[in-house]
Parts: sequence; C-alpha cells; structure tokens
Amino acid sequence: MIRPPLPADEAARQATLDAYRILDTPREAAYDDLVAIAAAICDVPMAVITLIDHDRQWFKSAQGVDGDGTAREVAFCAHAILDPGETMVVRDARKDARFSDNPLVTGAPNVRFYAGAPLRAANGQPMGTFCVIDDKPRELEPAQRTALEALSRQATRLMELHRISRELHLQIEERGWYEQQLLHYQQELENQNADLEEQSLTDPLTGLANRRAFSRTLEQAIVQAHALGTPLSVAIVDIDHFKSINDLHGHAEGDRVLQSLGAMLLSTEAARGRVARFGGEEFVRLLPGRSLEQAARESEYLREAVAAMPTGLPVTISIGVATLHAGEDASSLLSRADQSLYKAKREGRDRVCALP
Repeated sequence: MIRPPLPADEAARQATLDAYRILDTPREAAYDDLVAIAAAICDVPMAVITLIDHDRQWFKSAQGVDGDGTAREVAFCAHAILDPGETMVVRDARKDARFSDNPLVTGAPNVRFYAGAPLRAANGQPMGTFCVIDDKPRELEPAQRTALEALSRQATRLMELHRISRELHLQIEERGWYEQQLLHYQQELENQNADLEEQSLTDPLTGLANRRAFSRTLEQAIVQAHALGTPLSVAIVDIDHFKSINDLHGHAEGDRVLQSLGAMLLSTEAARGRVARFGGEEFVRLLPGRSLEQAARESEYLREAVAAMPTGLPVTISIGVATLHAGEDASSLLSRADQSLYKAKREGRDRVCALP
C-alpha cells in the first residue's frame, strides 16, 4: 500500500475546509438524496461524500458503507484530492500498487472499483470527494462520469449554502442580500436535482427508461389494472446472439444495434416509461389493456419489424410475453415473462412465446 502524500498547499486546503465548518455535522437529507442518485446512476452498491481532515476521512453522507469515516492514510479519497481537476478512477484496486494491500481492499468493504470526483471549494481547494464504490472490478461509463462530476459540484454548492446560512446569523444587517443568494442557490439546486433525477431514470445509450423507471411505471399500472379489472401484459425482448455481434463486429456496432432497437420500441409507445432497457441486450415493453393473445400478436409484429430493420446486420429477437393474474405482483409477472422468453430461446430463438 502506498500512503497518500500531503498536497503541496495542505495548510491552505485544511484552512478552506475548516472555514466551511461542516465536519462532524449531522447527516442531512439533501446530501443523502445526492448519494442515492449517484448509486443509482452508476449502478453501484456504495456511494459516499467524504471530507479529508488532518488525519482522517470523514463521511458527510454514505450509502452501503458502515461507520462515519476511516483513517486518512488508507483513504482512496486522500489520493484523489492530489489532482483536484480530475476524477480518479480505479478499475481494480487489487491491481493498483497504491491499494492492492489496503485494508479497505483486503477486508470490509472489499473495495475493487473506485471513482472519486473532488469536492472543490469556491477558491479551488479540494475538501474531499464524491465517490462511488463497488466490490467488483468494473468501468465507469462516460455518462456516469459526467453525472458523478455534476453531483460533486452539487454537493459543493450545498456546502456553500451551509456556509452562507451560518454567516447570515453573524451578519444579520446584510440579511436581505444573503437571503437573495440563498434563494438563488436553492433554485439552482432544485433545477439541477430535477435534471439529475431524470438522468437516474434514463438509459444513457438508448434514451429509453431504465429498469428503475420501468419498475415504477409497472407498479402503478398493476395497481390500476387490479382496481379497474382491465388486462395488463408485459413483453421481454432479447436480441438473439448479441454477444456474437459484439465479438465479430465490435462493441460500437453492438451499441448501434441497441440504439436502433431502442428507437423502434420507442416509436411504438407515446406514453413515457412503457418501454425500457432492462439490462444488457434485454428490453421490456408494458402493454396495458392487452390480453395475452393481443400482446403476443403485437409482439409478433415487432419481431417481424426488427428482422426487417436496415441495420446492415442480420438481427433477430426473441420475445417472452405474460399477462397479469388476479392479485399478482410485479415480480411474479416479470418472472413469468422471463420464463416465456427462455422458452422462446430453447425452441430456436427468433420467435414469440406466451405462457398463460
């Protein structure tokens, strides 16, 4: 393990952090919300807002990590603040000389992947990082990196609000000006939080809803279907032999196929959230008001349309369809649609299977 050196201007950096008077303050929902969004966007089990103090790393907010901090000498974030202009990404900590025998890697929380965007004060000094962590090696997609850096700026603005709020009490004669500043920051935060929430519900490659967003839509549709006694079906769509497309033609070509299928699915639905990228090469479509037979027939039209797409490659899909039973929940409905999909694959792919 390589212990992180102190920044060249450590005294100025520490003075900046101390001026914010945020160390050892209670947890706050505003920070917790940002951490939850980061974990969702980056699809990781752990996300933390950390501040690097004299000899410790302190957590202002954390998801999936126990305790309120660590020693500075083992902190990944103490390395990240050495270059405050860049997000530090460690794809596999066991293969990085700085961290391979770090106790946070060899023991709980078993860090493998780390990405930390420095929290930079108004004067440019790094106070800590907004980081996401996984217990398995992985990559950080460009859209995820952009979102993490935006969240880091958002957290810094919250800290700036904290500082301004404290100064309001000390300089009450200038209350009007400070309140105007607070309102400005609050509006900016609300606008950016709305954008970040939208990012957390959207698949960056296809522009479709992601699994999280679809789950919300499905739950609402099931409640409505049960209340009104109307049919509701779902169709899970899988691109046949997608790995071969990536292996033979490259991931860029595979991404193009995913985008083409996503665009076709999106054109079939006017209501937002009814089609989604479920993960990898799987998509899912919500079909309210359709019986099993109607959903299977629509899925057959989709299968034929995909086979005719002008992608330049032979692309086919398999589709599994299921319809909602009385009293059934989302998990059971999706499980039966998944069983239908696997039946379609076992029977030779490029087909629609619907199990009652």
